[in-house]
Formats: sequence, structure tokens, C-alpha cells
Amino acid sequence: MAPVRLDPRVTIMNTDLSYWRRGAGDVAVVFVHGFLDDGHVWDRTIAALKTRGIETVQLDLAGSGDQAHESGPFASRRFAADVGAVVDGLAKPFVIVGQSMGAPVAELVAAARRDRALGLVLLTPVPLGGTRLPDEVIEPFRALGGNAEGQRAAREQLSVELSDAGLEQMMRSGLRLRPDVVRAVVDGWNTGLDDAPERSEYTGPVLIVLGAGDGFVSEELVAAAIAPRFPAAESVVIEGAGHWPHVEQPAALAAHLDRFVGEHKDTVSNGWTQAFANQSAAAFGAAFADAVVLEASVLARPVKGREQVMQVMGAASEIYESLVFTHAASAGERSYLEWTATAFGGMVLDGVTILTKDTDGQIVRAAIHHRPLGDVLRFSAELGERLAGVIAADHFYDAVRRERDE
Repeated sequence: MAPVRLDPRVTIMNTDLSYWRRGAGDVAVVFVHGFLDDGHVWDRTIAALKTRGIETVQLDLAGSGDQAHESGPFASRRFAADVGAVVDGLAKPFVIVGQSMGAPVAELVAAARRDRALGLVLLTPVPLGGTRLPDEVIEPFRALGGNAEGQRAAREQLSVELSDAGLEQMMRSGLRLRPDVVRAVVDGWNTGLDDAPERSEYTGPVLIVLGAGDGFVSEELVAAAIAPRFPAAESVVIEGAGHWPHVEQPAALAAHLDRFVGEHKDTVSNGWTQAFANQSAAAFGAAFADAVVLEASVLARPVKGREQVMQVMGAASEIYESLVFTHAASAGERSYLEWTATAFGGMVLDGVTILTKDTDGQIVRAAIHHRPLGDVLRFSAELGERLAGVIAADHFYDAVRRERDE
């Protein structure tokens, strides 16, 4: 199976970093490969994508593919620095997809760029804190460098429906890695990060994808060490796949990516999700028309005008401890965003936001519906206190209640 023909490599100025980009759009989907693979491992999945308005980006990690000549270190933080430089060179919002050892790399990149990371996809992921397998289990992986027979056996053992062509392509990429690189890479994903946080620093949308027949990354491992680290991670399982669903079942994986990317890519045009990530009033300014109107469950009456709405949204975003946009849809000039958030030491709020845009793409009306009611009233009171002297007190329920009591 010959690699899909890609656009010419783009090289980042003053570095040895390069990548391929395909398609055009306001959103990039960046793919990070796993152990013994290179950027071409994503070719068939990318070819099966149907989402419009995106560009896809592939690259070889240091020590792999056309970067086989690179020197170390060969560990997640170094890989994340390289991938992050590529993402920064794109200068646009992105969804990042990482497989196996590439999953922790993708998480680190997204966590460091929460203002532009629209979503994180973890495909058959190893934990950020490492697999921590004992030496007798991990040593056969360390010995795979230059070992064609061993690599072939490992691929066949951990796959379900790997075609001969797919296997041969992966063998070619795996045998390009030097033995010293293989040992270092294995130690990297087995040891993981000593300071891996219990909760991920990336709080945006997350999709975890597993192969039903994966004998290495199991549903139990994901449930115990990966999914709980994210506020609202969604998990799906692909049948007829082992550790490499992107090679074994590329069309099935592409369908999940199309849905996930489609749900979240349209939110970029209004700047709403990025503004929440920045947690500042000014960050909302570019999204709003001059005469924007804000209606919300936490407001006793609407707030009108860009400056006033900016102040309310900036203060509200600071109250949230986390906020994840879980679903999105658009119909004409309206966008519908479903979300879940925490505040006040873990109190959970759920809601739906309806954004109405003008012909220039700016928001002219925002309607934010929170629940449950008791927490809505507490949020309203806190918002009123933070905006005292900035927004009239009768916009908030606590002030209205006090006025009635008097």
C-alpha cells in the first residue's frame, strides 16, 4: 500500500521540524502517531474523512520516519514541544488526535493551548503517567529495534483485522527506528510523567476511541487511568479493530472523527469557546456585535450592549472552575451549544447556550440556560457581587429579592 500523495512538506523556519498538510479550512486536525509508526500511518483514515472546511496535518515524531536521524530525548515532553511548534505554525484553532504513545503527546499540546484546542481525541491511549509495566513485560518491547520478526509478531498479536498491505507499511516504518531510539521511546511511554496531574489540564471536549480487540489498551485501563482525568470524556469502541483502528478500520474511525470534529469546529467562528478558555471580558469582545443582547437564567433581566455583555461574560467565565462544550449544532444563523461546568468547589451546572449571529458572523443575541435552579440563584448572587458598580444590581436575583423584602 503506497502512501497517499500529500502536499509538499512545510518546514518551520529555523528548525528541522516539518509536516504535511492537506486540504484547506479555518480548523486544523493534527494527527500524532504512536510507537514504531510514522505520519503515513494516518493516510487511510484521513482519506476517509468527509468533514468540509478543515485541513489535516501529519508529521513524523523525532526518531521516526523522515526524522529517524534526530537525537534524543525521545519522550512525551520533547515530542509535545515539537508538535506544539507545528501547531503554533498553523496559527489556527485545532483538534488534535493522538494514538497510543501519541495520546499523552496530544494531551500536553492541547493543555498548553486551551484557547485554540477545540477537541482532543485519544486513540487506544497509554496513560500520561505511563503504563508502569514491570521489566519482564517491557523488555520484549525494548528489544524490537531492528527486529523484523519481533515487530511482525507484536503487530499480529495486538491487531484483529490488519491487512497484509497495512502490516507491510507498518513494518517499513517500524524498521526505520534505530534500536537505541526504540529502547528510549519504550522507556518514555512506560515510565510516563512523574508529575502527571490527577486531573488533566485540558478541560475541553475529549473523545476516547478503543479497539474492541485491543490486548494492550483495555476498557478497564481507560476507565481506571484515563477517562476520570477529564471532566466529560466520551468513549467509543470500534469493532473489528485491535490496537490500530486507524489502519484496521479507517472508515469507522473516520466516521467518529467526522462527528466529533463537526460538533466542535463550528464553535470557532463565534469565538465563544476560546473566550471561555481565556476567562477575560476582553476575550469576548471580538465575538459580539455592538448591540448584542444577553439573556440568561442567572439574570433577572437582559443585559444589552457589547461593553456590558463583555463584563458579565468575563466575570461569569472566572466563576467556572471548568466548562466543557459537549455538543454543538447549527441551523442557519443560530448555534446551539450544550455544556457542563463546575463552580463553587465542584458544584455541577448543566446548560444550553443559543447564539444568534448576524450576516458578519457576530453574535447579536446570546441566550444561556442553566440548571439546577438553586445553583442558578447562587451563581446569580455571586455574579452580582463581582459586578457591583459595573452592572446595575437589579440584573441579579439576590438584589431583586432584597429590594422586594424591603
